[in-house]
Amino acid sequence: MAQDGNVKDEYDLQTEKIQERMDRISRKILIMSGKGGVGKTTITVNLANALVDMGCTVGILDTDITGPNVAKMLGCEDGVLGSPDGTTLYPVEPRKNLKVVSLAFAIQDPDAPIIWRGSLKNTAIRQFLADVEWGELDYLLIDSPPGTGDEQLTVCQSIHSLTGTIIVTTPQPVAVLDARRSVGFSRKLGCAIIGVIENMSGLVCPDCGKEIPVFGIGGGQKMCQDMHVPFLGRVPMEIDLREAEDSGVDFMASGASHPSREALMEICRKINFGTACSTGRDTSFLGTPQCSPSACASCTSNCPSRRK
Repeated sequence: MAQDGNVKDEYDLQTEKIQERMDRISRKILIMSGKGGVGKTTITVNLANALVDMGCTVGILDTDITGPNVAKMLGCEDGVLGSPDGTTLYPVEPRKNLKVVSLAFAIQDPDAPIIWRGSLKNTAIRQFLADVEWGELDYLLIDSPPGTGDEQLTVCQSIHSLTGTIIVTTPQPVAVLDARRSVGFSRKLGCAIIGVIENMSGLVCPDCGKEIPVFGIGGGQKMCQDMHVPFLGRVPMEIDLREAEDSGVDFMASGASHPSREALMEICRKINFGTACSTGRDTSFLGTPQCSPSACASCTSNCPSRRK
């Protein structure tokens, strides 16, 4: 800490730099999951591609330091972060209007483990937030590791204008149990909850067309009702979606009709066009005389009532 009270220390200067960067981004969304393996990165990547298809400029910050998979799913794992001056970092752009930053771009051996303590992870995340030249974006989607630990806390405490959180779960009771903790985390940190996505919600048999509840169906939606948080939708399991992510192919650009693609598009429309109400109110009243503007204080939607 600097001795002269008028001189700002390095941490404060970095905080100011983060704020300057984030002020140029309209909506900053932290995507969380209580449990690993629920498809959170798959959701992040496909929401990003869908938003770009809707005409938005989008950035993805991969804060899963020890398991960065965003680059692989976008097919840009061979990308390199540019830094002409040795200080400012420029994201990898796998497609027009989509920018990506991940520690994966700095790892030469894909099999090498990243063995870092929490302090190193926090430093890396703050450096990404402060030093990356994102430019002006409509969205910054922040993919995080499972749980409610260092990475999520660093993001929430570093971005004071964080729009809110999206929580991903499967319908399985064990996954829902951990997702409830993510809801509690968001509330404790004062972050608006944009909504919950129930991923891997049933599998449609490719032979007979019957829906098979591999992990159950409706667990995430019931949690939303119990905890009074918005439910964004359910995304069914599909082999084509899994194959697209493993091969780095843009699943949302597929012309074929897929239940999971249609579900993701509908979720994206709710997020982008403001039909998802983060206060957990009945969204059927949005923009109507029955909608009480007094309930909009912590809402992140773009509904007509909130814009008054």
